[in-house]
Amino acid sequence: MLKNLLQVAFRNLTKDKGFSLLNILGLTIGITFSLFLLFYVRDELNFDRYHTKADHIYRIITHLQEPERTDHVAITQFVLAPALKKEYPEVEQAVRFVGKGRTLLKNGEQHLFEDKIFFADSNLFEVFTYPFLEGDPKTALLAPNSILLTETLAKKLFSTTKDLTGKSLQTSNGTVYKITGILQDVPLNSHIRFNALLSVSTLPKDFGNNWGNFGFFTYVLLNPAVNPSAFEKKLLPMYDKYMASIFAPFNVKMHYGVQPITDIHLHSTLNGEPEEVGSMSYIYTFSIVAVFMLLIASINYMNLTTARSARRAKEIGIRKVAGSTQFQLILQFLTESIVLTFISFVISIVFIFFLIPVFNMLSGKLFQFNTLFHPFTFLSLIGIIVLVGLIGGSYPAFYLAKFNPVSVLKGSLAKGSSNIALRRVLVVMQFSISMIMLICTWIVYDQLQFLRTKDLGYDKEQVMVINLNQQGDVKSKLRLLQNELRKNSQIIDVSTSNATPGSDASKILFEIESKNGFTNYASDIYGIDPFYLKTLGIKLVEGRNFTETDQSDTLRRAIVNEAMLKQMGWQEALGKKIRFAGDTANTMEVIGVVKDFHQRSLYNPIEPLILVYRQNNNTIQVKVSNQNIPATVGYVEKQVKSVFPDEPFQYTFLDQDFTTQFAADQRRGQIFTAFSSLTILIACLGLLGLVAFTTQQRQKEISIRKILGAETGNLFLLINKNFLLLIGVACIISFPVSYYFMHQWLSTFPYRTPLKPETFIISSLVILLITLLTVSYHTIRAALSNPVNALRSE
Repeated sequence: MLKNLLQVAFRNLTKDKGFSLLNILGLTIGITFSLFLLFYVRDELNFDRYHTKADHIYRIITHLQEPERTDHVAITQFVLAPALKKEYPEVEQAVRFVGKGRTLLKNGEQHLFEDKIFFADSNLFEVFTYPFLEGDPKTALLAPNSILLTETLAKKLFSTTKDLTGKSLQTSNGTVYKITGILQDVPLNSHIRFNALLSVSTLPKDFGNNWGNFGFFTYVLLNPAVNPSAFEKKLLPMYDKYMASIFAPFNVKMHYGVQPITDIHLHSTLNGEPEEVGSMSYIYTFSIVAVFMLLIASINYMNLTTARSARRAKEIGIRKVAGSTQFQLILQFLTESIVLTFISFVISIVFIFFLIPVFNMLSGKLFQFNTLFHPFTFLSLIGIIVLVGLIGGSYPAFYLAKFNPVSVLKGSLAKGSSNIALRRVLVVMQFSISMIMLICTWIVYDQLQFLRTKDLGYDKEQVMVINLNQQGDVKSKLRLLQNELRKNSQIIDVSTSNATPGSDASKILFEIESKNGFTNYASDIYGIDPFYLKTLGIKLVEGRNFTETDQSDTLRRAIVNEAMLKQMGWQEALGKKIRFAGDTANTMEVIGVVKDFHQRSLYNPIEPLILVYRQNNNTIQVKVSNQNIPATVGYVEKQVKSVFPDEPFQYTFLDQDFTTQFAADQRRGQIFTAFSSLTILIACLGLLGLVAFTTQQRQKEISIRKILGAETGNLFLLINKNFLLLIGVACIISFPVSYYFMHQWLSTFPYRTPLKPETFIISSLVILLITLLTVSYHTIRAALSNPVNALRSE
């Protein structure tokens, strides 16, 4: 029986090649790209799950409550980890990651900067799973000045990963590190990634020996029997025991939280994350898009199959007269549907093989073709084939199998057999999904464009940013370098600072003058030179800038932003006093106010900022002309190397740094746009089937109207008015749904584009235009056909 079902299925598929190709195209697109979305969603959901003990690893986080605000951060104090291990039996292990920052590593003549480098505890590998290529996990981070390299960094420095244990690397300050092992690269689906690890024992013994010193990532391995929520409550007394004496005088309270590492990537909203995080909203969105693609592809099959029902009516009638039961006919049509889906699946495999590099480039992932054969993915794929086959084939199977054999053999179908209501529901569903996708795509594009073009309060164009890795006093060298750079007519200005807009600024607790005396407030702080404001085009709205000649500016003066005025309730800022918390001997006077600028990313609201005069900086900003930029960069490189000969020359442009701030959303937006377009394309293929069905059903009516004198334009309106009604219903459904979900998405941005009525209206007009163009072909073709052919059997 199965053999016969398959033979008949293949015979029918090859008999009508145009129908089969159109169905296969829609199903192939749906299966191929829904699988890509499945790859993406699965990868996002599996962040940090490669660790053997992932279910019992937790990160300790901090909730800080200041008088004016509450801050939730991913960092803790350095001394917390040993205290947890000592005082809480629930903690089997406690480890820390201590960021070292940008570090110059030297192997002979091979020099390079490495940003992703951390100090880590020696028991790190008893908690986390990082496979070794060389070395012993138990001893690799025990001795001071030990360093572990990942496979990629080892190849950059030594061009190999073999026999490196025991060799040495040197930093810019002359510190020598001994290589104690080589690790496999940290997987991309990790919330914290590194290229090198240094032993914590390298740090001075009194390093971070203060409960007021934050800035470190702390993780604990809890006993499997421990309830994390109960453990979190047991941490509450630590504030009174260790921190109240430090923070209570400043009216600052805090408590710790316990966060599963498997929740970090998709659920964390904390400040200070080591890597960009994802969002469950995108997981839901991409999952829905994948379902939409498969659903529309299935609806297409239904419409296209019913569109050609007249061609198979006599076949069905003869089969019924010959003794076929309705069940056998249903089984036959379901078999055809599943065979068609399987053929589409095979073609999809080929498409995935060739398109996976393109998807990797679009998504920022590193999927391999063998991802397809992961048990979860493969079982999902089998499920998709069966489900799409059954969904797509169910309606045509039941619809065709119930044809009256007497009616079909006489050449006419039963009047009520067309099931118009269900078909219209399917069409409205297609239109609604297409319109929702188009509206959402448009709003995503608008938001990303808004972020790209928003006034940042500073000029990011043609500004080179050079980060140095110097220690000690480099004031005189920086002054020499600035003077040499200014000799080039293509260099507009040069400044130095300890931070640039878009980077994480230091946040320090200050005592700031207010109407009620001095108020404790943790504010961002930048160290800048007098040329910083001009170089970056930051406007001074009140007071004056720092001057090189006034030595008191370096010790007793500060500039604030407008957000500070609002925060402190100042009517007049000039002359207000600021001092570091607890330091009553050194007070700074506010001498200027700058217009607000985005010192962090556009994902963060503008916060109060204090600018102080600092001459000993490690970041250089060079504003260059747009004329012959490569030559100017070459000149800057030459001058930097002449002043800092041991410093590898590396630079970025500020506008590029700005763009990387929302690169993750840019990638997700591109994925959403591409896949939304494909969903709409599949819907258009289904629309072809629907129009073919409609014109076929009404061919005789059209022919009679034509004989009675109806013009082509009248017939065109006759067919299209039904689709206009269906599009109207789709608008009623899609507008509120789109508005709700995009309003929710936009609310995650502190700065966002408004939802515009024209976005909804134009999107509906686009769907209307696509529909009219699609309908026009079949309608005009039917209107221009010879009516005698349609009425011959009457």
